[in-house]
Amino acid sequence: MAAPDPSELPIDTGSVPASESLFARAQAVTPGGVNSPVRAFNAVGGTPRFVASAEGAWLTDVDGNRYVDLICSWGPMLLGHRHPEVEAAVLAAIGRGTSYGTPTVPEVELAEEIVARTPVEEVRFVSSGTEATMSAIRLARGFTGRDVIVKFAGCYHGHVDSLLAAAGSGLATFAVPGTPGVPASSTELTLVLPYNDTAALEAAFAEHGPRIAAVITEAGPGNMGVVPPAPGFNRLISTLCAEHGALFVSDEVMTGFRASKEGHWGLDGKVEGWVPDLLTFGKVMGGGFPAAAFGGRAEVMQALSPVGPVYQAGTLSGNPIATTAGLATLRLATDEVYDHIGRAAEVVKTAAAAALTEAGVAHRVQSTGTMFSVFFTESPVTNFDEARTTDETAYRAFFHAMLADGVYLPPSAYEVWFLSSAHDDEALDAIVSALPRAAKAAAAATDRGITT
Repeated sequence: MAAPDPSELPIDTGSVPASESLFARAQAVTPGGVNSPVRAFNAVGGTPRFVASAEGAWLTDVDGNRYVDLICSWGPMLLGHRHPEVEAAVLAAIGRGTSYGTPTVPEVELAEEIVARTPVEEVRFVSSGTEATMSAIRLARGFTGRDVIVKFAGCYHGHVDSLLAAAGSGLATFAVPGTPGVPASSTELTLVLPYNDTAALEAAFAEHGPRIAAVITEAGPGNMGVVPPAPGFNRLISTLCAEHGALFVSDEVMTGFRASKEGHWGLDGKVEGWVPDLLTFGKVMGGGFPAAAFGGRAEVMQALSPVGPVYQAGTLSGNPIATTAGLATLRLATDEVYDHIGRAAEVVKTAAAAALTEAGVAHRVQSTGTMFSVFFTESPVTNFDEARTTDETAYRAFFHAMLADGVYLPPSAYEVWFLSSAHDDEALDAIVSALPRAAKAAAAATDRGITT
């Protein structure tokens, strides 16, 4: 590898840690000092670490501290950081130019790769997961000529106005906005149901079937922690949508090419025999660059402009650098890669459960494919209300103990733990070694009722 750039080296700020100094500077010019809320450490307390560089399974912050990375950029770094073949492909692409505003070869090749690995027939690239779900919803409404969208509490589909909604009080009650700045008119056609609740889903279609344009769901939810769909739940969504003329939109922004080689559909739909009408992708398919996509049945996708009436566009959509990175990543994401990540995940899950059991901390380890999370609660977690029973105080203590011992966990009790093919024996040993002390810290925090 090349010598590190001077900007990546530890910053000398005297006696004040560089991350603290940078956070103060950032807070003066950026809301909350961050460009995505979870990075602010609000859920766990303390000062966020400013990362200077990363390689393989490791992060290095601006103070020179090194951490095993268990967020992997929130999923995209399936192969670890700075994979030499991905890096070489990106550098070669940069040498040809960074953006043209024209069709390019990498976007065609990446679309072909996605079509080959998933049930979609056509793909349209965008620049973020939010843009992918927003576009899929617009397309579903335009294709069906209907307005009502069904979503599930706890499933996050980006910061689209119509999907930032809190559940109503009944089984089939229309939503109210879940955040300031979203007018009621944006969510009044969004129906929010409890996740994994078949009765609520059937009741919604019984009452509103002719008005429902689409049901959107995370294929395997990870934004409330990992909450797998109950056997047959996604199949029921597919069946009810088909019966009532609605579209089934499966959000695989997080799970696509991460939960398995074929995404969560390969674990669920391929086994149960159903295919969504539309799927959304992001994270891994961008190889760490801002890129996402939505795709589905050709009949539906042909409703998009320029061939159909539903308008959607983006200046940087299909950017040649992002599509090159995504293409290189998917081509390198072999069965062996997923096998390695699966084995590594089993090591961490087993060690975490053992440490927490030994310390007497209530917990549940839940997974979907290679993705998993740890809930600090006794009961199984099947929906958002049950996810919220997790002991956030215990998690805060657990998080900071792991961080102090060089393991970077998600700074929230409701996120996925991600591994990569670069997590080798050294990285796994570091994680396993840190777990007992962190489990004891969680136990102590729970006993004292502290809020770190």
